[in-house]
Amino acid sequence: MISEKMTDALNTQINKEMYSAYLYMAMSAYSSNIGLNGFANWFMVQYQEEMLHAMKLYNYVSDQGAPIKLMQIDEPPQEFGTALDMLYATLEHEQFITKSINDLVDLAIEEKDHATHIFLQWYITEQIEEEGNDNEIIDKLKLAGEEGNGLFIIDKELSARVFNPPATVTDWTQIR
Repeated sequence: MISEKMTDALNTQINKEMYSAYLYMAMSAYSSNIGLNGFANWFMVQYQEEMLHAMKLYNYVSDQGAPIKLMQIDEPPQEFGTALDMLYATLEHEQFITKSINDLVDLAIEEKDHATHIFLQWYITEQIEEEGNDNEIIDKLKLAGEEGNGLFIIDKELSARVFNPPATVTDWTQIR
């Protein structure tokens, strides 16, 4: 059983992950509207990953016998500027999520909640990957340029990304 303080913090993180999904869905729609269908695809995969992150937390809290408290999800922005602007916003958001995960780990340590501490290690590794992916695309955009052929090539590359759920998942209730 996890403490009430840890439960509240994990429920708040579920909301942050749901907002992340909502944000990336908005970025996907915006990308599509400005003709960057590869970016739209990349952000839709981000949306799917964030939903997975939220559901992993949801199931963990539930499995611990703690109450789930779903909160209102804030409305994301509707416009994001250039492709580079979007990636900078994505990186900034992922850095916010990284800090939030680190705060959860600190709380788990403070509470001597070893199970939650172990559970959160997956998120730490995931955040390293998230920020690395964002930085890689930012570097490519800065190198290739945000217009013409450079942007076209990066957009085409991002269109190849696919969502790869864990092999054992056949429905959202099995995400653990």
